[in-house]
Amino acid sequence: MLLPTEKKQPKQRLEDYSILLYGHPKIGKSTFCSQMDSPIFLATEPGLEALSVYEVKVPDWPTFLRACAELKTEAEKPEEERRFKSVIVDTVDNLWKSCAEYVRDKLEIQHESDLGYGKGYAMVRDEFFRAIRKLSLLPYGLVMTSHVNMTEVKTRTATITKAIPTLPKSGRDVVLGMVDIILYAESVETDDGEVRILRTKPSEKWEAGDRTGRLPANLPLDFPTFHEAFHNHHDKGADDQ
Repeated sequence: MLLPTEKKQPKQRLEDYSILLYGHPKIGKSTFCSQMDSPIFLATEPGLEALSVYEVKVPDWPTFLRACAELKTEAEKPEEERRFKSVIVDTVDNLWKSCAEYVRDKLEIQHESDLGYGKGYAMVRDEFFRAIRKLSLLPYGLVMTSHVNMTEVKTRTATITKAIPTLPKSGRDVVLGMVDIILYAESVETDDGEVRILRTKPSEKWEAGDRTGRLPANLPLDFPTFHEAFHNHHDKGADDQ
């Protein structure tokens, strides 16, 4: 019988959710992720030299697939024997590029548009979605990092600048549709000087979101504070800016 007899309950652990964290380079995204519970980094670019973390260098798509296969094998162990509880894809921007390069090489084309009718773009999107979805279903917390693109958006009354992840639209649609929490990290000026904060709620000025409903609109860019807010439903955080 496939139909349930009881309602499923909301997941209570942060590690049960998937997150996209984006912001300017060197704002502290990798440091934030390094403080998560037993993380392993799938690193697609340099930037972890100052951190003491488990790291797999991912220069291409086949390496990513092999890393995912090993993580799947690791996940089959009893929970107390698993070495990792969180997987950090740092950055998902470069991972998308590696996926696109892999598909182009496989099809022996120079550009996705060479196939016509959007077939090349669709094949990249499908390959990327398939792998990321499988990774997201493993019993690890999943965080994907991205840089930020400040883009002009026209509203009915004005043109505004909006912060969005730097992923191309196809990849952005896949990731944003999959994750539970979208965090935008930025620096803001306050009376006490510049502070780094996380935006968790959507705005016309940035892409963000929190399906869990547990997080305040703004938080310091500090993992212990973020973890406490998630688990205790605090309404405290950085003041609205």
